[in-house]
Amino acid sequence: MADQADSLSSALFSEMFMADQLARTALSKALPKGMELSHFSVLNHLANAGGPKSPAQIARVFHLTRGAMTNTLGKLEWAGHVHIH
Repeated sequence: MADQADSLSSALFSEMFMADQLARTALSKALPKGMELSHFSVLNHLANAGGPKSPAQIARVFHLTRGAMTNTLGKLEWAGHVHIH
């Protein structure tokens, strides 16, 4: 019985992983040229954040370092998607 449950769990995980990959691929193809999925996630967060956020605040939400978020925000600013004060 345990082997059957393990097999079912493994099959379910594989299907969920495949669905996730297909969704990410489809979304990546729909994004503007040069925009990464991580950039879109940050823009989506900012659109729903209800006001300005500091790079440190955004970094905490995404569990990133401030440096990594500053880099992402710099790319978004260069592309004209955000304005950093």
